[in-house]
Amino acid sequence: HKLHEEDPTFHFEYSSELGQTLIHGMGERHFDTILHRLERKFGVHAELARPRVAYRETIKGKAEGQGKHKKQSGGRGQYGDCWVRLSPLPRGAGYEFENGIVGGVIPGKFVPAVDRGVQEASERGVVAGYPLVDFKVECFDGSYHDVDSNEMSFKMAGILAFRNVAPQARPVLLEPLTDVEVWAPDDVLGDVMGDLSARRGQILGTEPDGRLTKVRAIVPEAELYKYSTTLHSITHGRGTHRHQFHGYAEAPPDVAARVAEENRKEHAVAS
Repeated sequence: HKLHEEDPTFHFEYSSELGQTLIHGMGERHFDTILHRLERKFGVHAELARPRVAYRETIKGKAEGQGKHKKQSGGRGQYGDCWVRLSPLPRGAGYEFENGIVGGVIPGKFVPAVDRGVQEASERGVVAGYPLVDFKVECFDGSYHDVDSNEMSFKMAGILAFRNVAPQARPVLLEPLTDVEVWAPDDVLGDVMGDLSARRGQILGTEPDGRLTKVRAIVPEAELYKYSTTLHSITHGRGTHRHQFHGYAEAPPDVAARVAEENRKEHAVAS
């Protein structure tokens, strides 16, 4: 892109998960300059919005239940019936499916459809509509109909089973955490650390680094919006920072409730 060619410190990317074009640069003043140039040179008007956060969900408990899809509307019907058991996996383990069917109560060719249904349904978790991760599904029982059962019916049964069982498995919201390193002069160190704490940051330690002191902390990504501007203000332009992704951790209940409410409002507006 021409803007990047003119200014290598400016980067942009489209995030399909967040549904937003994300821009990276040297701070808000830099972005203002970029936006003016975009409008002046290319006639494109753009507005800045707060970046969305890639939350996840997971479960902390075990639960089991049924998903039954049955439709009869003249001629051939649809029938799929499965029982699944959900259980938590360690953070970062991903998704696991186990076929626990014995005695052919669900024909083998339909079991993968249950798996696909559960995976599709788990893309929208039950806490706030974010992807559910790090859990195991065991399909252990069910029934079928000689004529009316097909893959689509069992996929629907898998979707229904997930929606029925996940709310009982103690679902929680996971928020992305960021490793943050800040360099600041000693005379403003207290203010810098106080600001990080106010952002729900966990201070890991401080160490001298030349004429500055380096502060290490873990801070929720959602709390770092416009951090460079705040740091510039606190340190009168003498502070710098860098950050990288740390991992996911369970969000406090008040944060989870707020995120769920925001997500609900967004979908209400969209529909």
